[in-house]
Amino acid sequence: MSLSLALAVGGCARVRSSKLNPFNWFGRSEPREQVALPAAPQDARNLVGEVVSMAVEPLPTGAIVRATGRTPTQGWWNAELVAQPVTENGLLVLEFRILPPVTRTDVNLPQSREVTAALSLSQRKLENVREIVVQGQSNARSSRR
Repeated sequence: MSLSLALAVGGCARVRSSKLNPFNWFGRSEPREQVALPAAPQDARNLVGEVVSMAVEPLPTGAIVRATGRTPTQGWWNAELVAQPVTENGLLVLEFRILPPVTRTDVNLPQSREVTAALSLSQRKLENVREIVVQGQSNARSSRR
């Protein structure tokens, strides 16, 4: 009985750190060079000024990609992560799109100019994805499997 228990508990460490565990699929985000994309249908929204952070949070049905961007002034709205087609080498680029304020607004503190957007991705969409990149106007951040 003790031997069976020791073998079962010992196997848990291997599963926890293996690639089979969906909680290990994507690591922390890191700065990355921007990705040149082919011309896509025109989106009237601008790219966010700077991508401050991004995280890929696993779910039983896939993952949620959450990104925080910083705008030049307050009042930017309608933020969305717009997915581009997955490349043949498993790169998924999400453009962080946002609309500028309607009226003149203040600059104020950097934290007051941060906007967060998220996108839910299914297991099927993530099947061939090896790296997710969130791209802004001046930088990009990525997370790899």
